Amino acid sequence: MTPLHIVGIVVTLIAIVGLSVYSGRKVKNAADFATGGGKTGSVIVAGAIMGTLVGGSSTVGTAQLAYSYGLSAWWFTLGGGIACLVLALGFVKPLRKTGASTLVGIMSSEYGQTSGILASVLSSIGTFINIISQMLAATAVIAVMLPKLGTVPALMCAAALMALYVIVGGVQSAGAVGVLKLVLLYVAMIGSGIIVLVLTKGWTPLVNEIHAVEAKAIASGTAVNYFSLFARGFGTDAGAGLSLVFGVLTTQTYAQAVLSGKSDRASRKGALISAIMIPPIGIGGILVGLFMRVHFPPEMRILASKNALTQFILDYMPAPLAGVVLATLLIAVVGTGAGLSLGISTIIGNDIVKKVTRKIDDPIKNLLFSRVCIIVVLLAAVSLSTGALGDVILNFAFMSMGLRGAVVFVPLVCALWFRGRIDKKFVITSIIVSPLCVLLFGVTKWVAFDSLFVGIAAGIVICAIGLMVGKKPAQELKP
Repeated sequence: MTPLHIVGIVVTLIAIVGLSVYSGRKVKNAADFATGGGKTGSVIVAGAIMGTLVGGSSTVGTAQLAYSYGLSAWWFTLGGGIACLVLALGFVKPLRKTGASTLVGIMSSEYGQTSGILASVLSSIGTFINIISQMLAATAVIAVMLPKLGTVPALMCAAALMALYVIVGGVQSAGAVGVLKLVLLYVAMIGSGIIVLVLTKGWTPLVNEIHAVEAKAIASGTAVNYFSLFARGFGTDAGAGLSLVFGVLTTQTYAQAVLSGKSDRASRKGALISAIMIPPIGIGGILVGLFMRVHFPPEMRILASKNALTQFILDYMPAPLAGVVLATLLIAVVGTGAGLSLGISTIIGNDIVKKVTRKIDDPIKNLLFSRVCIIVVLLAAVSLSTGALGDVILNFAFMSMGLRGAVVFVPLVCALWFRGRIDKKFVITSIIVSPLCVLLFGVTKWVAFDSLFVGIAAGIVICAIGLMVGKKPAQELKP
């Protein structure tokens, strides 16, 4: 690190934190904090979605996976784009029509408080896992900036930045900062990809270098097709993409973004902007991962895969620009963790605490509770992010998306499109059985494809049986 690196980092961090604080001036109560009062435009909706979805997994994690498996690392950003397209075309209007502030609230109104609490707890666990993955990605960036800091202090710095990112302005801060972050990320990731092509003198020479790496892998018995979207196997990589789709559609943070829009049109446009803008970011990370694989192969033992992107930036970019990009990557990670923690705090407040006590009904107390809850969630993530977990950033993100999808997706679809037709006991069974199937088949490896398929299939079967049986009239339920 040189003084010019530090200047770039400091200027960028000041700009982003300043925008966050400025955006939070209009937040007076919990409703403004959670959904912006339902008055945000399409650009802020897109910023809130991308500010959370495009984080450590889309940048640091993508370059890490590309270092080992090549093009299949695209599934996080490609799947994210597909998910936003489905959100825009199929879910925006039904979600906003319910008038609820949370996804779990939609389910609770249809299937009762028990289903809501179960879904709240289980989906929050899935979201929390993704916060841990962002903590791990943050340490990879902070380690480059402050190599002597140590893991625990780096995690505490990441948590503090996440709190600052969102605790002042809630969804308003997440949206406004998300827009700025996206602009900077495009400069960072697309710029990195261009630098790779300049260094290798074009796409064809890079391809030839990767084929040489593949030849060595074949000779050693560890062949990898670096130019296949399914390098890890169709079941694994298709499951990863599907995890993104189900995860985005069932995560409170993205629902809050579309609920914050001033109209259905603004929310749909914001989701469509996200669908178009997200996938290209992954291409830059893939090019960097492939380049670093060629020039710093694992057998040299001088580069950890999770550091592929940050080391490339430090080694191959002009110092001031490298500083800006490193700060942007840090904020990308921070923004995702902050947005996810905002989603958890909203679920806990609205769908759990308010069901058992009226102490936070006052808007000011509710706002204070939301902010304290974010801090507690982030501190818990710090405590669980220590240890030898640094090489599984993207795996954690996919696992998180899969668990959330298994818990919420099928019950949510039933609540939106099959209202009054399925008895709540079938939905409650689905909420419990589906994530258990994901965990059981994921740990045991009893199937050759992603265990998310098993979990979603279990939920569909259970709720389909409930649809065929039908819902008993209210008078029949009385003893």
